[in-house]
Amino acid sequence: VQLQASGGGLVQAGGSLRLSCAVSGRAFCSNARGWFRQAPGKEREFVAAISGSGYSTYYADSAKGRFTISRDSAKSTVYLQMNSLKPEDTAVYYCAARKSVIPTTTGYEFWGQGTQVTVSS
Repeated sequence: VQLQASGGGLVQAGGSLRLSCAVSGRAFCSNARGWFRQAPGKEREFVAAISGSGYSTYYADSAKGRFTISRDSAKSTVYLQMNSLKPEDTAVYYCAARKSVIPTTTGYEFWGQGTQVTVSS
């Protein structure tokens, strides 16, 4: 089972991007899912997470008010809507899944490849 992240790109500051994390079949439909990012020279950091049901979400302070995590009705694809992007949001963004339904900032066992987000000033 693979997690496939997409939607990254180059955008000007203040712009928006929507990242998607798809999985094959019905995998991870009931699992908590998360988004993380890693900027050059920095450690990977938590961005946002959503519960298996989709009813609970959790955000890093840097993402609150600007980013929205959601999942589709089948709960297999997870999205990260990013608005009011800043140059400091530039990073490789990774999607992840947990065996648990509870969204957390750590403890994700399954990871997808990253998608590059570059925000120009």
